[in-house]
Amino acid sequence: MELDETRPKWRQVYAVILERIADGTYPPNSRIPSVLALSEEFGMSTVTGQKVIRALRADGSVRTEVGMGSYVNETPTTEQ
Repeated sequence: MELDETRPKWRQVYAVILERIADGTYPPNSRIPSVLALSEEFGMSTVTGQKVIRALRADGSVRTEVGMGSYVNETPTTEQ
């Protein structure tokens, strides 16, 4: 997937993940891709991938289980 170079990558990827949660690609309690997988899919650094995960946690869309990954919450926030 190509990202718009005029907008911050993390915001674009954050929006894509929220869209995938909303459309059921990542249903409640499912695991979302790891930071490394996101970084590879979107051609960004792992630091940027970590920022995406932090933003998703901060808005309540996902929860992270140490050593297990990040999972979609039962009632995720899908507002951007």
